[in-house]
Amino acid sequence: MSNYYFHRVFKALIGVTPKEYAMAHRTRRARQELVKSNSVTEAIYGAGFNSSGRFYAKSMETLGMTPTRFRKGGAGTRIRFAVGECSLGSVLVAMSERGVCAISLGDDPESLVRDLQDQFPRAELVGGDQEFEKLVAYVVGFIEAPRTRFDLPLDVRGTAFQLRVWQALSEIPAGSTVSYTEIAERIGAPKAVRAVAQACASNHISVAIPCHRVLRNDGARSGYRWGVERSCWKERRQRNEHSPD
Repeated sequence: MSNYYFHRVFKALIGVTPKEYAMAHRTRRARQELVKSNSVTEAIYGAGFNSSGRFYAKSMETLGMTPTRFRKGGAGTRIRFAVGECSLGSVLVAMSERGVCAISLGDDPESLVRDLQDQFPRAELVGGDQEFEKLVAYVVGFIEAPRTRFDLPLDVRGTAFQLRVWQALSEIPAGSTVSYTEIAERIGAPKAVRAVAQACASNHISVAIPCHRVLRNDGARSGYRWGVERSCWKERRQRNEHSPD
Protein backbone atom coordinates (compact mmCIF):
# COMPACT_ATOMS: atom_id res chain seq x y z
CA MET A 1 0.00 0.00 0.00
CA SER A 2 1.01 3.58 -0.46
CA ASN A 3 1.47 5.64 2.69
CA TYR A 4 -1.67 7.61 1.88
CA TYR A 5 -3.85 4.54 1.28
CA PHE A 6 -2.52 2.72 4.37
CA HIS A 7 -3.24 5.80 6.48
CA ARG A 8 -6.84 5.97 5.18
CA VAL A 9 -7.53 2.24 5.63
CA PHE A 10 -5.95 2.18 9.10
CA LYS A 11 -8.07 5.10 10.32
CA ALA A 12 -11.26 3.57 8.88
CA LEU A 13 -10.61 0.26 10.67
CA ILE A 14 -9.12 1.43 13.97
CA GLY A 15 -10.69 4.85 14.38
CA VAL A 16 -7.47 6.84 14.82
CA THR A 17 -4.42 7.58 12.71
CA PRO A 18 -1.36 5.32 12.96
CA LYS A 19 0.44 8.12 14.83
CA GLU A 20 -2.39 8.47 17.37
CA TYR A 21 -2.56 4.70 17.76
CA ALA A 22 1.17 4.45 18.45
CA MET A 23 0.99 7.34 20.90
CA ALA A 24 -1.87 5.69 22.80
CA HIS A 25 0.07 2.43 23.16
CA ARG A 26 3.27 4.20 24.22
CA THR A 27 1.28 6.17 26.79
CA ARG A 28 -0.28 2.96 28.13
CA ARG A 29 3.18 1.42 28.46
CA ALA A 30 4.42 4.61 30.12
CA ARG A 31 1.69 4.29 32.78
CA GLN A 32 2.94 0.77 33.53
CA GLU A 33 6.61 1.76 33.47
CA LEU A 34 6.07 4.78 35.73
CA VAL A 35 4.88 2.47 38.49
CA LYS A 36 7.81 0.05 38.36
CA SER A 37 10.79 1.98 36.94
CA ASN A 38 13.53 3.57 39.02
CA SER A 39 13.02 7.00 37.48
CA VAL A 40 10.62 8.96 35.29
CA THR A 41 13.23 9.21 32.52
CA GLU A 42 13.75 5.43 32.54
CA ALA A 43 9.98 4.90 32.31
CA ILE A 44 9.58 7.32 29.40
CA TYR A 45 12.33 5.75 27.30
CA GLY A 46 11.32 2.25 28.36
CA ALA A 47 7.85 2.92 26.98
CA GLY A 48 9.29 3.77 23.58
CA PHE A 49 9.35 7.58 23.60
CA ASN A 50 12.36 9.05 21.82
CA SER A 51 12.04 12.34 23.64
CA SER A 52 11.03 13.07 27.21
CA GLY A 53 9.90 16.52 26.11
CA ARG A 54 7.31 15.04 23.77
CA PHE A 55 5.83 12.93 26.56
CA TYR A 56 5.83 15.79 29.07
CA ALA A 57 4.00 17.97 26.54
CA LYS A 58 1.09 15.50 26.50
CA SER A 59 1.29 14.27 30.10
CA MET A 60 -1.35 16.58 31.58
CA GLU A 61 -3.84 15.52 28.93
CA THR A 62 -3.19 11.79 29.15
CA LEU A 63 -2.26 11.37 32.83
CA GLY A 64 -4.05 14.34 34.34
CA MET A 65 -0.88 15.26 36.24
CA THR A 66 2.88 15.38 35.77
CA PRO A 67 4.69 12.04 35.24
CA THR A 68 6.41 12.44 38.62
CA ARG A 69 3.10 12.82 40.43
CA PHE A 70 1.59 9.90 38.51
CA ARG A 71 4.56 7.71 39.44
CA LYS A 72 3.90 8.55 43.08
CA GLY A 73 0.24 7.60 42.79
CA GLY A 74 -0.90 11.19 42.55
CA ALA A 75 1.18 12.35 45.51
CA GLY A 76 1.09 16.13 45.72
CA THR A 77 -2.19 16.31 43.83
CA ARG A 78 -4.99 17.85 45.86
CA ILE A 79 -8.48 16.58 45.07
CA ARG A 80 -11.55 17.88 46.83
CA PHE A 81 -14.60 15.65 47.00
CA ALA A 82 -18.00 15.26 48.60
CA VAL A 83 -20.90 12.82 48.41
CA GLY A 84 -24.50 13.93 47.97
CA GLU A 85 -27.83 12.26 47.37
CA CYS A 86 -30.09 12.39 44.34
CA SER A 87 -32.88 10.41 42.72
CA LEU A 88 -30.32 7.91 41.40
CA GLY A 89 -28.81 7.22 44.83
CA SER A 90 -25.49 8.54 46.06
CA VAL A 91 -23.33 10.78 43.87
CA LEU A 92 -19.66 11.54 44.48
CA VAL A 93 -18.17 14.66 42.92
CA ALA A 94 -14.39 15.17 42.86
CA MET A 95 -12.43 18.11 41.55
CA SER A 96 -8.71 18.63 40.94
CA GLU A 97 -6.96 21.90 40.22
CA ARG A 98 -7.91 21.48 36.56
CA GLY A 99 -11.61 20.74 36.99
CA VAL A 100 -14.12 18.02 37.80
CA CYS A 101 -12.26 14.70 37.55
CA ALA A 102 -14.97 12.30 38.74
CA ILE A 103 -18.74 12.10 39.04
CA SER A 104 -19.70 8.65 40.28
CA LEU A 105 -23.09 7.12 41.04
CA GLY A 106 -23.90 4.24 43.34
CA ASP A 107 -25.84 2.91 46.30
CA ASP A 108 -23.02 2.98 48.87
CA PRO A 109 -21.22 6.29 49.58
CA GLU A 110 -18.27 4.48 51.17
CA SER A 111 -17.76 2.40 48.03
CA LEU A 112 -17.70 5.55 45.91
CA VAL A 113 -15.02 7.05 48.15
CA ARG A 114 -12.95 3.83 48.01
CA ASP A 115 -13.14 3.88 44.22
CA LEU A 116 -11.83 7.45 44.23
CA GLN A 117 -8.98 6.40 46.54
CA ASP A 118 -8.13 3.53 44.19
CA GLN A 119 -8.06 5.93 41.26
CA PHE A 120 -5.72 8.36 43.09
CA PRO A 121 -3.98 6.17 45.72
CA ARG A 122 -1.53 8.80 46.96
CA ALA A 123 -3.33 12.03 46.16
CA GLU A 124 -4.40 14.32 48.96
CA LEU A 125 -8.15 13.75 49.15
CA VAL A 126 -9.84 16.59 50.98
CA GLY A 127 -13.45 16.61 52.07
CA GLY A 128 -15.37 19.44 50.48
CA ASP A 129 -16.14 22.58 52.47
CA GLN A 130 -19.33 24.64 52.34
CA GLU A 131 -18.25 26.26 49.08
CA PHE A 132 -17.61 22.89 47.49
CA GLU A 133 -21.07 21.74 48.57
CA LYS A 134 -22.46 24.31 46.12
CA LEU A 135 -20.68 22.46 43.32
CA VAL A 136 -22.19 19.15 44.45
CA ALA A 137 -25.60 20.83 44.56
CA TYR A 138 -25.06 22.01 40.99
CA VAL A 139 -24.31 18.45 39.85
CA VAL A 140 -27.35 17.08 41.72
CA GLY A 141 -29.47 19.80 40.12
CA PHE A 142 -28.13 18.84 36.70
CA ILE A 143 -29.12 15.20 37.33
CA GLU A 144 -32.62 16.13 38.47
CA ALA A 145 -33.27 18.74 35.77
CA PRO A 146 -30.79 18.30 32.90
CA ARG A 147 -29.62 21.48 31.21
CA THR A 148 -28.43 21.77 27.66
CA ARG A 149 -24.86 22.42 28.79
CA PHE A 150 -22.70 21.41 31.76
CA ASP A 151 -20.87 24.61 32.65
CA LEU A 152 -18.19 23.37 35.05
CA PRO A 153 -14.58 22.81 33.86
CA LEU A 154 -13.60 19.16 33.43
CA ASP A 155 -10.34 17.37 34.14
CA VAL A 156 -10.61 14.77 31.38
CA ARG A 157 -7.77 12.35 30.73
CA GLY A 158 -7.60 9.56 28.19
CA THR A 159 -6.22 8.43 24.85
CA ALA A 160 -6.73 10.48 21.70
CA PHE A 161 -9.50 8.11 20.62
CA GLN A 162 -11.28 8.24 24.00
CA LEU A 163 -11.17 12.03 24.01
CA ARG A 164 -12.80 12.12 20.57
CA VAL A 165 -15.55 9.76 21.70
CA TRP A 166 -16.18 11.70 24.91
CA GLN A 167 -16.36 14.96 22.98
CA ALA A 168 -18.95 13.42 20.66
CA LEU A 169 -20.96 12.23 23.68
CA SER A 170 -20.95 15.75 25.10
CA GLU A 171 -22.57 17.01 21.91
CA ILE A 172 -25.63 14.70 22.15
CA PRO A 173 -28.64 16.86 23.07
CA ALA A 174 -30.42 16.09 26.33
CA GLY A 175 -33.40 13.84 25.73
CA SER A 176 -31.81 12.26 22.65
CA THR A 177 -30.08 8.92 22.16
CA VAL A 178 -27.69 7.58 19.55
CA SER A 179 -26.12 4.21 18.83
CA TYR A 180 -22.48 3.20 19.18
CA THR A 181 -22.42 2.98 15.39
CA GLU A 182 -23.59 6.57 15.03
CA ILE A 183 -20.89 7.81 17.40
CA ALA A 184 -18.28 5.86 15.42
CA GLU A 185 -19.49 7.51 12.23
CA ARG A 186 -19.49 10.98 13.81
CA ILE A 187 -15.83 10.72 14.79
CA GLY A 188 -14.89 9.43 11.34
CA ALA A 189 -14.26 5.81 12.39
CA PRO A 190 -17.33 3.86 11.21
CA LYS A 191 -15.75 0.45 11.84
CA ALA A 192 -14.55 1.20 15.37
CA VAL A 193 -17.88 0.45 17.07
CA ARG A 194 -16.38 -1.86 19.69
CA ALA A 195 -13.70 0.69 20.54
CA VAL A 196 -16.41 3.34 20.96
CA ALA A 197 -18.25 1.07 23.43
CA GLN A 198 -15.01 0.55 25.38
CA ALA A 199 -14.41 4.32 25.50
CA CYS A 200 -17.93 4.85 26.87
CA ALA A 201 -17.29 2.22 29.56
CA SER A 202 -14.04 4.00 30.53
CA ASN A 203 -15.77 7.30 31.27
CA HIS A 204 -15.27 8.39 34.90
CA ILE A 205 -17.40 11.53 34.66
CA SER A 206 -21.06 10.60 34.64
CA VAL A 207 -23.72 13.13 33.60
CA ALA A 208 -21.24 15.72 32.28
CA ILE A 209 -20.06 13.20 29.67
CA PRO A 210 -23.42 11.52 28.98
CA CYS A 211 -22.53 7.95 28.02
CA HIS A 212 -26.06 6.94 29.13
CA ARG A 213 -27.36 8.44 25.87
CA VAL A 214 -25.66 5.76 23.78
CA LEU A 215 -27.49 2.52 22.92
CA ARG A 216 -26.60 -0.73 21.25
CA ASN A 217 -27.57 -1.02 17.60
CA ASP A 218 -30.65 -3.01 18.58
CA GLY A 219 -31.83 -0.15 20.81
CA ALA A 220 -30.99 -1.91 24.08
CA ARG A 221 -28.80 -0.54 26.86
CA SER A 222 -25.74 -2.35 28.15
CA GLY A 223 -22.41 -1.74 29.80
CA TYR A 224 -23.37 1.45 31.63
CA ARG A 225 -20.70 1.93 34.27
CA TRP A 226 -23.18 2.89 37.00
CA GLY A 227 -25.94 0.40 36.18
CA VAL A 228 -28.37 0.03 33.30
CA GLU A 229 -31.33 0.93 35.53
CA ARG A 230 -29.80 4.35 36.25
CA SER A 231 -29.14 4.87 32.55
CA CYS A 232 -32.79 4.21 31.71
CA TRP A 233 -34.04 6.42 34.54
CA LYS A 234 -31.84 9.34 33.52
CA GLU A 235 -32.91 9.17 29.90
CA ARG A 236 -36.61 9.04 30.82
CA ARG A 237 -36.11 12.08 33.07
CA GLN A 238 -34.31 13.99 30.34
CA ARG A 239 -36.98 13.21 27.77
CA ASN A 240 -39.64 14.49 30.15
CA GLU A 241 -37.64 17.64 30.81
CA HIS A 242 -37.37 18.42 27.08
CA SER A 243 -40.72 17.21 25.78
CA PRO A 244 -43.42 19.74 24.84
CA ASP A 245 -46.42 20.14 27.15
